[in-house]
Amino acid sequence: MRLNQPRITPIAHGAESEAQAAVLAPLVARNTDYNIFRTMARHPGALDRFLKWASYILSRHNSLAPRTRELAILRTGYNCGSGYEWAQHVVIGKQTGLTDDEIARIKRGAEAGWGAEDAAVIAACDDLTSDFFVSDAHWAALAAHFSTAQCMDLVYTIGEYTQVSMLLNSFGVQLDAGLTLDPDLDRRGA
Repeated sequence: MRLNQPRITPIAHGAESEAQAAVLAPLVARNTDYNIFRTMARHPGALDRFLKWASYILSRHNSLAPRTRELAILRTGYNCGSGYEWAQHVVIGKQTGLTDDEIARIKRGAEAGWGAEDAAVIAACDDLTSDFFVSDAHWAALAAHFSTAQCMDLVYTIGEYTQVSMLLNSFGVQLDAGLTLDPDLDRRGA
């Protein structure tokens, strides 16, 4: 977390405009109208379009296995210093089979005792969040384990969650109830 309070406050329940209520309605129905979405609803047209792409990334249409997708999202969120993203996706990552030990090792990178496939994913995250390009060596490592579509979906996923991390950090989105800020990502006042 970078900020102690939001720069852009989430829309309070019951205070939505017609357009905001419409874009939030499916999230409210699923009880997933988290602070990120209530903040982004300040610009309902943008949130509507954002949700279409984000829904692909988190859907069964993404060719990555859910565990692999969450490994990439967590490493990306960690690299981007997004306490909110990390906290939300630790919960989701555990639902996809990531263990507490693996979640702890995500922070340490590709050399933290991973198998070749997972190490390739983490290395690609590191390339894309530092140089915005997957090196030839890391691309070859990915291609040894993943199809072309899966490699593309990995880049899409890392790109999506880099964007998400930037907006969470910049808008000052605060944690939802029940989430815990990882002390390694507490950058408030830094």
